[in-house]
Amino acid sequence: MTTPEITIATPADRSAVVGSLVAAFVKDPVLRHLFPDEETYPGYAAAFFGHLFDKRVHRSSIWTIGGGASVAIWEPPAAPPAAPSVEQPAGPPTDSPAAGHGSPEEARYPGDVLARVRGYDQAVHDALPTYPFWYLGVLGTHPDSAGRGWGRAVMRAGLARAAADGLPAILETSNPANVELYRRAGWEVVGSLAEPVPTWIMQQPPR
Repeated sequence: MTTPEITIATPADRSAVVGSLVAAFVKDPVLRHLFPDEETYPGYAAAFFGHLFDKRVHRSSIWTIGGGASVAIWEPPAAPPAAPSVEQPAGPPTDSPAAGHGSPEEARYPGDVLARVRGYDQAVHDALPTYPFWYLGVLGTHPDSAGRGWGRAVMRAGLARAAADGLPAILETSNPANVELYRRAGWEVVGSLAEPVPTWIMQQPPR
């Protein structure tokens, strides 16, 4: 099967991208730590991923396949990464590496939810390297398109940009089962944190 063309997202892709990510992270350990209630998860997660999309779409660092079915949101090194990432729970890096988040639209969340988001953001931010790097903040595939290798394809687009800059790439994952899978894809563990959710910081060295 031929892989569809990888494209850089535009504002017109927002709805499709957000919908895919909300569906992709339903069982993600960090997203469910932040938004544990089944009834409010869809709305909170949509606001969460929508904010990330709006924040980075104009930096030409969001790559998609299949009309937004698979998406990688990268943060270029020109600005410090304002968001840590959380991992899509199931499957290998081909379709479920990491996802990320940043400061939400505060009016969208009640105080307890906002406190959890800020707490996790700060914990991961403090664990990230201080040297320049490309940051894989979000990587997810809609469940209907899983197993096609599209996640790996959009991930590689960002890795190519990092390589062109001679810089490493960074992500973090909260799924211990995927650490070895990332290692096989060239990522190395460079740090970890235990709270509020066990998380591994991983790096792809510059090529």
